[in-house]
Amino acid sequence: MTFSIAALCPRTGQIGIAATTAAQSVGKLACHALPGVGAFASQARLNPYLAYDGLRLLQRGATAEVALARVLASDPEQQERQAGVIDRHGNIAAFTGAENIPWAGHVAGRLFVTQGNRLAGPQVLQSVVESMQGSEHLELAERLVLALRAGADAGGDVEGERSINVMVFADEEYPLCDIRIDDHDEPLIELERLFALYREEILPVVLGLPKRTEIAEPR
Repeated sequence: MTFSIAALCPRTGQIGIAATTAAQSVGKLACHALPGVGAFASQARLNPYLAYDGLRLLQRGATAEVALARVLASDPEQQERQAGVIDRHGNIAAFTGAENIPWAGHVAGRLFVTQGNRLAGPQVLQSVVESMQGSEHLELAERLVLALRAGADAGGDVEGERSINVMVFADEEYPLCDIRIDDHDEPLIELERLFALYREEILPVVLGLPKRTEIAEPR
């Protein structure tokens, strides 16, 4: 019901995740990331604790592969799950359970992994891969927007797209970009509109926000 991308920018070290689905509110339960830690997509028959627990394992030093294996081992219904993970070092792991709605699968690229289920076919993820590979010169948020468009144009979710999330972290605890469209007839078009607005009006504000190096944590 979803296709997603978890990625690390090779130039800036930014961590990002993006997803779109025919259901509402994909960003609330499927997309998870922490700055300096990693990104975790948990989808298909949802179990958000895969991502919550997986990110905690990454924080404690586990690699993406180890974290994903450990959280799946604790899930008795893992064959209904799908997940994609990237850690802060660029290690990648993904899983597509045997009971996912076809077409379902995942593909790893250079510092990103994309996964999806109930897709029009493998060409959806292949289009995502080609978009990500051809856009490394761009900022990560823009790459994710373009990759979602590429996947949707290749057929996307067989029931169409209804919600979208694009979330990117740089060095701060707050996101550099977090665009969420929870319910829309044309979410890709709305994403492109909101991304243009974000880049022109919101990004300069975010870049001017206080930095952790300037703000001491309370004792």
